[in-house]
Amino acid sequence: MQNSIYSVAVIGLGYIGLPTAAILASHSINVIGVDVNPRNVEAVNKGEVPFVEPDLGGFVAGAVSKGNLTASLVTPKAEAYIVAVPTPFLADKSMDDKYIRAAAEGIAPQLVGGELVILESTSPPGTTKNLGDYLIELRPDLSLSPGEGKPVVHVAHCPERVLPGRIMVEMVTNDRIIGGLTPEAAQRAKDLYAVFCQGELLTTDAATAEMAKLVENSFRDVNIAFANELSVISEKLGIDVWELIRLANHHPRVNILQPGPGVGGHCIAVDPWFIVSAAPEEANLIRQARNTNDAKPGWVVEQAMRLAGDHVDPKVAVLGLAFKANIDDLRESPAVVVTQELSRKLDAATLLVVEPHVEELPKSLNGLDNVVFTSLDEALEQADVIVVLVDHDVFKNVDKSKYADTPVVDTRGIW
Repeated sequence: MQNSIYSVAVIGLGYIGLPTAAILASHSINVIGVDVNPRNVEAVNKGEVPFVEPDLGGFVAGAVSKGNLTASLVTPKAEAYIVAVPTPFLADKSMDDKYIRAAAEGIAPQLVGGELVILESTSPPGTTKNLGDYLIELRPDLSLSPGEGKPVVHVAHCPERVLPGRIMVEMVTNDRIIGGLTPEAAQRAKDLYAVFCQGELLTTDAATAEMAKLVENSFRDVNIAFANELSVISEKLGIDVWELIRLANHHPRVNILQPGPGVGGHCIAVDPWFIVSAAPEEANLIRQARNTNDAKPGWVVEQAMRLAGDHVDPKVAVLGLAFKANIDDLRESPAVVVTQELSRKLDAATLLVVEPHVEELPKSLNGLDNVVFTSLDEALEQADVIVVLVDHDVFKNVDKSKYADTPVVDTRGIW
């Protein structure tokens, strides 16, 4: 493969697509990022990043300045396509594939045969095969496998396995699972990721690769559900759950995770449902873990309401909206859910919301009469009750002794 002339189109310039485009472009590959949002396209073409991710800005600016990375609203011709679009779930918890189908509709007219199409988006088993079938439905002059006498399009799945806040490090160092609809598709995808990935590249079939990503996140979800259930039990029994877990983890074969206000982000909060929808009669433990974690925000709201009930027209400091520490990603964030419910159930209260990593409230909170977006100092000075929802470093560094008399709901164990 001649890296200097190899061209890749990355469909979707979000939290996974843009880092993937930037890391490929930094290795002298000609990359065109495609997005439906004109603001994202404009930002990338200026060498800017439209969201917060450490180190990404340098990669984007460098690749754009060298001419290796550009962005477009239109899907171009390329030798390889990486699809990194959202895969939300529907009301019945099955996957909504509209973004994948839209990506395919942009790619199909550009194909001549010989191209590599990789689905990076997390998806249920069979989705990569459906993507390939849809491409052939749109282009019946092509084929997914040799032997039909038609030009072949090579389709594979390579799920991302990175942690927001460490994407540019883990994208390079983590092992990758690569599943092809054919062995040749898997090998071609492996060759592309070998350009930048220093971890082990493990090839398999597409359905197994899809399931592997779901299993990884479901494993974490089940373990988080255990910790969250412990926190509810400990509260009822008058036990400090943080001390309990610290002590239990001294056992050489025990490693209990930390509880929180729920589970957020596009992966752990979503992926287990794809397994449940694929095998609803068998996925009992996975379903219960999801239900346990989805119920946790409601429990946090009850704790906050109990403390706020001691005040007339209480002021409640709500610390954090992101789904994890030190990032601006609010996707599926339980902190947002808690804030919404507090606004609805404590209509006489004023919620002083602090999120240092965003510049404005999300649409779901913007316009609520009793929600005020404010600074940390102002929120803490006025608060009758403090609700800690995210363990941002700036919250950890607060002088807690100044607020010793203010009741706190601490979902992160930092107060």
